[in-house]
This record gives sequence, C-alpha cells and structure tokens, in this order.
Amino acid sequence: MFGFRFIKFQPNEYVMRYAKGKLIKEGAGLSFTYYGPTTSMVVVPVGSKEVPFIFEEITSDFQSITIQGEISYRIADQKKIAGLMNFGYNFKKSCYISEDSIKLPQKIVNIVRVQTKRQIEKMSLREAIQSSEVLADTMVKALVQNGEIERFGIEVLSAAILAILPNKETSRALEADAREAILKKADEAIYVRRNAAIEQERIIKENELSTEIAIEEKKMQILDAQLESEKLLQVKKNELEEAQLQFEIAQEDKRKALVNSEVENAKIKADARIYEIAKSMEVINSVDSSTIKALASVGMDSSQLIAVAFQELAGNAAKIGEFNMSPELLQGLMRSK
Repeated sequence: MFGFRFIKFQPNEYVMRYAKGKLIKEGAGLSFTYYGPTTSMVVVPVGSKEVPFIFEEITSDFQSITIQGEISYRIADQKKIAGLMNFGYNFKKSCYISEDSIKLPQKIVNIVRVQTKRQIEKMSLREAIQSSEVLADTMVKALVQNGEIERFGIEVLSAAILAILPNKETSRALEADAREAILKKADEAIYVRRNAAIEQERIIKENELSTEIAIEEKKMQILDAQLESEKLLQVKKNELEEAQLQFEIAQEDKRKALVNSEVENAKIKADARIYEIAKSMEVINSVDSSTIKALASVGMDSSQLIAVAFQELAGNAAKIGEFNMSPELLQGLMRSK
C-alpha cells in the first residue's frame, strides 16, 4: 500500500538492505517493512552447497580419463562476494536480478578443474586411477590456498572424487592385464598352496617318524631297564643261591663232623662194651658153674626153681637110678602154671 511492503527471508540467506544507495541493515534471516521505490536488496545464500562435476583430463602417459566428483562450499564473507558479483534481489518477482548466482558454481568447478589438471598431468594412468583419495585431499588444500577462492570469500568444506575412469578401450586393456595378473597370482597362490601342503605333509611325516623313533627309543630304554632289572635280579638270585649253597655246605660239613663224632663215639662205646664183656667173660670163666647157677637162681620164684631143679636132674639122669614124683607135686606145678 502506497509502496510499503513486508518481506521475510530464510535463516540461510544473508540480506543487505540499501535505501537511497546506503546500507541501512544487514543480517541473516531478516524480516522488515520496506518502501519499494527507494529500497534495493542484496541476498547472498550462506548455506553449504554441493556442486557435482565431471570432466576429462590427460595423464602423463597420454591416456584420457574421466573424473567425476563433488565439491562442497559455502560463502563465508558475504560482503566480498557482493562486491564482485551481482546478488541483487528483485523483491517483486522474488528472484535474482542477474545470473551471477547461477554462474558461481561453474566458476568454482572451473577452479577445481584447473587444480585437478595440474595433479593428473603428473600421474600415469594406473596412478591416477588409484589416487582418488589423495587427489581429493590435494584438491581441498589447493582450493583453500587459492587466491581467487579467497577473493570471493568462499570457504571450501570438502571435496570427493567419486570415480576416475579410463575410456572403454583402455579399460578393457587394463581389465585384461589385471585379469592376467590376477590369474597369474591365482596360479602362484595355487603353487604356493601346493608347496605349503607338500611342506606341511613333509613336516607331518617327519613328526610321525620322529614320534616313531622316540617311541622306539623309549621301548629300547624300557627293554634295557627290564634287562638291567632282570640282570640285577639274577645276580641277587645267584647271590642267594650261592649263600644257600654255602649254608648247605656248611650244614653238611657240620653233619659230617657230627656223624664222624657219633661214629667215633659209637666206636669208643663199642670198644668199651667189648672191653666190659671181655672182662665179664674173664670173671665168668674163672667162676665155678654151680656158683653161676646159684647166682642166677637168686630172685627166682618157686616154679622157676623147680624148673632149674628138673634141669639139673636131667643133666644127671645117668647117675639117678629111680625118680618118683608124687601127684600132689605135679598138681601144684600145674596150678602154678
């Protein structure tokens, strides 16, 4: 109404409000009422922005590669970029007056391409394909130190290389070369694995032989110990048998000595007995027979004395003319029997 309007900006938009050519207000996410005929605005986006890029470069060995990546940045100094590029804002149509805001990402991509070209020209094809992480780190450092980026007040947040690809013919050649290398490594791996298996088998065989040898050695040691034990046992047995034999010999010697002593004693006793008998016979021979008979009859009972008497009668039968025995005497002798 009468040229006065209200406008509101987002927090990621930095606004510089000019009235009659003078800066009267600035800041992020402003909202205010302005008078259209005398007000102009500059709106600079302050949020981070990701810009994809893809371009071809030539390596040091003259091979063409395609580099695909993404750069992330934000405008850190709004006044610097507002002084170099037109970020004037048409508040009636809610759009920028010029295309400078659209051209800024391409300017940054061009700077990135120049920095990437410098790095790729120093690398061979194989090095370039394998250097995506190194190339991204180098790119960020180079952009931070780049004077043009600094003049625009831009802060580089990150850079990523998503792919580095050779052309189709080169890619097929590399694939074939890599495939042959992989197959060669596979063959080498098979050869190494077979050798390792053979070596492992040899080690196992050696361990088995060593185990068998150790077992045989243990058996020999056990056998030697058994033989030594049997030998010691036999020696002890022989010693015991020898001691027993010596004991038996000693016993036999003692028995022999005892027998000899007994024989000698018997002989002495026999000689004494013979001497005694001889002396007795000498005495008997010197004594009258009737005296002997009388001595013999000492201690006899009546029947024995009658028997001796009858014997005497029988001896002198030639001298006896007649012998009479009464029945009473005969009956007495029979009763005695």
